[in-house]
Amino acid sequence: MSRELSAELIGTFTLVTAVCGAALFSAPSAGLVAVAFAVGLSVLAMAYAVGPISGGHFNPAVTCGLVAAGRFPAGKAVPYVVAQVIGGVAAAAVFYVILQGAPAAGKWNTFFAASNTYGDSGFTMLSAGLIEVVITALFVLVIVSVTSPRAPAGFAPIAIGLALTLFHLVAIPVSNASLNPARSTATALFGGAAAMQCLWLFWVAPIVGGIIGGVVGKWLHAEYVSGPVNP
Repeated sequence: MSRELSAELIGTFTLVTAVCGAALFSAPSAGLVAVAFAVGLSVLAMAYAVGPISGGHFNPAVTCGLVAAGRFPAGKAVPYVVAQVIGGVAAAAVFYVILQGAPAAGKWNTFFAASNTYGDSGFTMLSAGLIEVVITALFVLVIVSVTSPRAPAGFAPIAIGLALTLFHLVAIPVSNASLNPARSTATALFGGAAAMQCLWLFWVAPIVGGIIGGVVGKWLHAEYVSGPVNP
């Protein structure tokens, strides 16, 4: 495996570690804020740690969005997505084992509670799908914007991490905040049949949103790639 794919695997492993650790063990007492900050900080840290190697996607929707923005070659997208999913599933598997050893007297969440769902378990499919499209589009737009040539150098991971925290605060009550098909796959595999039945939406909606964000970002920043365009 190349260093790029290894970096994506490690980065996604860290992100899903943050999701699982915070959602399973911290959220019952600390609430959704703990999950939002854990995810945002994990991406911020890994964007600095391994972002220079792979670009720091850690998310199939981001990879697709960057392809749409013309920032990433389409031919490398599938291996990136595979590495991201493997990293996410590996992290969830670790926490599945850890959860088996949790004391009976404690208050812990289940993997189903940490999964992205809709319908009987919460908001409707339309509500969950719409918020995922919107927040992922905005997230990818932030990524494209803060990595553009006109953005201050060195600060992109901070903006990306804070944006991810913001979007989790907004979306956790509605969809449990996916924005990331690899994250959704990881928890759904251990969340049972109901979580798996919902998984398709949390591939389609974030990827659609990511592509929208990438296209809009490409349009907004096009003049700063080829030079200012005279009105």
